[in-house]
Amino acid sequence: MAFKETRKSYQKEEFNDFGLGGKATSGHYRVLNKDGSFNIRKENVPLFEKFNFFHSLVSMSWTKFLVVVLSTYFCVNLLFASLYMLVGIEHLTGIRGSTATHQFMEAFFFSAQTITTLGYGQVAPTGLVTNIVAATESMLGLLGFALATGLVYGRFSKPSAHLKYSENAIIAPYKNINGFMFRVVNPRGNQLLEVEANVSLSVLRENSAMRDYYSLELERSKVVFLPASWTLVHPITDESPFKNLTAEELMRRDMEVIVVIKAFDESFSQSVYSRSSYKFDELQWGRKFKYLISHDNGRLSIDISGINETEEAALND
Repeated sequence: MAFKETRKSYQKEEFNDFGLGGKATSGHYRVLNKDGSFNIRKENVPLFEKFNFFHSLVSMSWTKFLVVVLSTYFCVNLLFASLYMLVGIEHLTGIRGSTATHQFMEAFFFSAQTITTLGYGQVAPTGLVTNIVAATESMLGLLGFALATGLVYGRFSKPSAHLKYSENAIIAPYKNINGFMFRVVNPRGNQLLEVEANVSLSVLRENSAMRDYYSLELERSKVVFLPASWTLVHPITDESPFKNLTAEELMRRDMEVIVVIKAFDESFSQSVYSRSSYKFDELQWGRKFKYLISHDNGRLSIDISGINETEEAALND
């Protein structure tokens, strides 16, 4: 009942469904993954429209990126080594191998020297066709390394917030009431300025598969700096959608709290964004966060590993 009574007042706030709508997000599943990506799979999209070469290579992890670059380099050399063998190994002077395997290995390393425009001089192409293949490979090598250099620069120059969120949100005592809380920290050494948070509650409607979204008022929605940790608090007042709701009710309504944080990165002089979410099973009741900050030789010290540590706390009636 309390949820229905407060719903009207909260709909007066800015409606925020993250561009998905109530029908699209109906059902029991996560709208936003913990890493900030949307839980959406796009189907029947033409291959050339779905795959964005630059975006994919800039956005993937460094491990995947290095695997793609090294695999491409290896496969291209295999291809051109095979072409040299196909044209005729006798058109490469300086080949000393007596077996096909040894000759292929020498052709492979000649390809590696050609594509990097290194050229030790031991092996050299002779004949028109072999020289055309070598010239084509050297041109592709120049273009390929220029592209790889641009991608590496793009990855290093791309700003990102990389905030660390507490694994669970909590319902904890707050002043003479209770509050919905979670904690974020910036583990990097960069300075984030004008940090602003937008927190929304997503729940299924009563007796319906449709979802409603409600902006949650925060005790403090903006801080000037984020040098340490920030505990974001939504006071559970009489107007709050959380008022009088139990853990069982939130589970039945498939609660999800969606967090969007915007900040200005001083290092890149650009705005950066961070996203995350909390489901009903990631909400702990009657807990409070342990204090992270301590004093160490005249300086403040923050133990980032303790961002998830909580302790029992009696909730207010």
